[in-house]
Amino acid sequence: MNDSKYDSLKLRMQLCFPLYAVSREMIKRYRPHLDKIGLTYTQYIVMMVFWEEKKLNVKQLGERLYLDSGTLTPVLKTLEAKGYLCRRRSTEDERVLTVEITKAGEDLKDEALNIPREMMNHIALTHDEIKTLYQLTYKLLNEAPEFKE
Repeated sequence: MNDSKYDSLKLRMQLCFPLYAVSREMIKRYRPHLDKIGLTYTQYIVMMVFWEEKKLNVKQLGERLYLDSGTLTPVLKTLEAKGYLCRRRSTEDERVLTVEITKAGEDLKDEALNIPREMMNHIALTHDEIKTLYQLTYKLLNEAPEFKE
């Protein structure tokens, strides 16, 4: 029997699988660095957005992180309990939940400052390869922000 008609179903033929596996591996490599500052990876990416934006509503945050409110809500509650964020209902529209970084959340940025540099030690790619991978993965997300040198 000829299996060639099923080649497209082979795991090694799937683009999604190496992307999935690399994502899991990268998050695993982040863990020891994030444990030092008491954050999970999802909490860390949320904090990175707030270190940049300071105040957003949940919908805006979800769009930035490609996450839905069901995923974000427990993360935001935990970060609020840790004192890093403050959640408030909008006075204009109570359906809108606004989230703002606190002073403690801002202070955490200094503790996280070395994490990106430390993570570069876990990537066996040249600078040009990293830049290309960055651009291609964002292209898959239908975006193309400029790569920061």
